Amino acid sequence: MQIESIEIRNYRLFRHAKLEKIPRLCVLVGANGTGKTTLFDVFSFLKDALSMNVGKAVSKRGGYREVASRGFSHEPIELTLQFRMEITGKERLVTYALKIGPDKEGRPIVEREVLRYKRAAYGAPYRFLDFSCGKGYAITNEENFSKPDEELDREEQELDAPDILAIKGLGQFDKFKAASAFRLMIENWHVSDFHVSEARPSQEYGVEEHLSTRGDNLPLVANYLFEHHRDRFDRVLDSMQRRVPGVSVVEPRQTEDGRLVLRFQDGSFKDPFIARYVSDGTIKMFAYLVLLNDPKPYPLLAVEEPENQLYPELLPELAEEFRDYARRGGQVFISTHSPDFLNALELQEIYCLRKEGGFTSVTSANASANLRALIEAGDLPGFLWKQGLFDYLNRNVG
Repeated sequence: MQIESIEIRNYRLFRHAKLEKIPRLCVLVGANGTGKTTLFDVFSFLKDALSMNVGKAVSKRGGYREVASRGFSHEPIELTLQFRMEITGKERLVTYALKIGPDKEGRPIVEREVLRYKRAAYGAPYRFLDFSCGKGYAITNEENFSKPDEELDREEQELDAPDILAIKGLGQFDKFKAASAFRLMIENWHVSDFHVSEARPSQEYGVEEHLSTRGDNLPLVANYLFEHHRDRFDRVLDSMQRRVPGVSVVEPRQTEDGRLVLRFQDGSFKDPFIARYVSDGTIKMFAYLVLLNDPKPYPLLAVEEPENQLYPELLPELAEEFRDYARRGGQVFISTHSPDFLNALELQEIYCLRKEGGFTSVTSANASANLRALIEAGDLPGFLWKQGLFDYLNRNVG
């Protein structure tokens, strides 16, 4: 399942912004304060709204006035995602549209929630789920595409509260196929906020299958791969040996008191040393490789500024690891300020954020006129042309 477009209205810096033709590896670049973190927060917001409810997701971010674009807290927030998924044996472009606004008491509610896709090659998309203020309907026999509209089974439903997403409840049932698939996709999104300091301490022995958002369970996840998915662990080790000079062995070891530590073997030392003596860059590279080799890949993975604490020469290697993850079926969103990371990318993988009049727009770098204008206007860091991207543009795009 791949997100192809995202349209955002009235969400913080995004008064109205749209990302179109999104590739599996999508890298965001722009000056500080242009909204790269805000875009990632849209993913987190949808996941919070699903796991809790819209009211709590908004409250977690300081209230509706803080989430809505400045000066427009009286207007609704609108998020629209288009993604491809297989339904009844065919790949279809599905649209999920969510409109959130304050009620009379100022509490955020779901004003409209729609899930739609075309039943045939032509014609308007059909709404298979349509809810307003906690009431609506969903189609229970989506697979019967040959039936006329009036013969599709429409099931009326009322939610417990107007700030609950319909896909949260209906998505639990397989008969609502698109809602179920979209719910599972959001639930398995991973927005990384990795902190090296939290990944270093040894931990009590236990089982952790997936790396946490902050990476504080890294030793436990490494041990899980080592014991239950040795092929994945060996792939991590192989990448570490190829990507990080000097590292020959990484292994989890259990101490006498039951704690788990990571031991690294450097080719220049006779004995291995534990994680607290390894450089930040080595730990971070290892953590990313563990994340990218999860036995159950995330449908969407968002990573903010992966270049922090990493040696510049490692960044093209890391870019290729992210691209390989995307090729295997995941979708990756990354924000960066690093010229070394950017120079390992294709133009169609880069999206530029530009702030004007207090609000942010998003433009694909794949169009030569767009990139040239952004560089000449000074909206992108000077390293873009200093590192050769501007010359590349002149030579290959004209």
